[in-house]
Amino acid sequence: MQALADVILPVFLIIGFGYVARWRNLITDSQVDGVVWFTQTFAIPCLLFVAIARLDLGQEFNWRLLVSFYTGAVAGFALGFWGARLIFKRDWEDCVAIGFVALFSNSVLLGLPITERAYGADALAPNYAIIAIHSPICYAIGITTMELIRNRGGRLRDSAVRVFAAMFRNALVIGIGLGFIVNLTGLPMPGVVDQALDMMVRAALPAALFGLGGVLYLYRPEGDLRTIGYVVALSLVVHPAITFGLAHAFGLSTESMRSAVVTAAMAPGVNAYVFANLYGRARRVAASSVLIGTAGVIVTGWVWLQILP
Repeated sequence: MQALADVILPVFLIIGFGYVARWRNLITDSQVDGVVWFTQTFAIPCLLFVAIARLDLGQEFNWRLLVSFYTGAVAGFALGFWGARLIFKRDWEDCVAIGFVALFSNSVLLGLPITERAYGADALAPNYAIIAIHSPICYAIGITTMELIRNRGGRLRDSAVRVFAAMFRNALVIGIGLGFIVNLTGLPMPGVVDQALDMMVRAALPAALFGLGGVLYLYRPEGDLRTIGYVVALSLVVHPAITFGLAHAFGLSTESMRSAVVTAAMAPGVNAYVFANLYGRARRVAASSVLIGTAGVIVTGWVWLQILP
């Protein structure tokens, strides 16, 4: 229970502040949107830029780590996609959106602060290795599958153009890409820029968690509860279980295993709803899964922290 009190609850307390502030009309929807826009467009991209720019790529980009995490993620997408089709009889485009919900863990807003509070700031390097390719891989899978289904009979080249255009308009992907450029080229950063970025980074996670609380107030569950429960189970149980098993099989270090499993055990991220809303498919399932899954992490996250060495 100590891990629940010391590690998980402080993170959810900040989310709760944002939720209550919106619930009690202390802030408006437009103000919540402003906080989310600031964090998603500036603060979080700055955090990812700094983390990737300073990451030891040769040491942290361990294929065993990435295969352990992303095998679980892709399995979640496949199970979400086919479960939506075969069990819940959804149409093909809904299936893609539902699969994406099971694919996209909240690796930044939940994975980073919970890992940091559980194991310390020095334990985050494997998290950043996962996050560095998280958005590109997840969006590539989701957008490619959706465009192929929507463009049946059309030219593959047209779908590929839309996939790349959508990915590289994403501020998180841009921040990650610039971080790789600085890391690989050894481009020196002026001290004043480093200090400004560090200030922005310190604001990123608390502001983002507060904004997430305000956003979650809007995502009240409505119907589709069987589908939502199925997707949340894939996110909170199946994905981390596959990652945990593969991490053991590959003999991952304790540090890498912790980062991989904690990140895999996080609820669907808000980007899952963004994706569903982008295509106008399964929005209620996506929104409610984000809310219920985030609340569920209070319990399942604690369980995974007890299981991990």
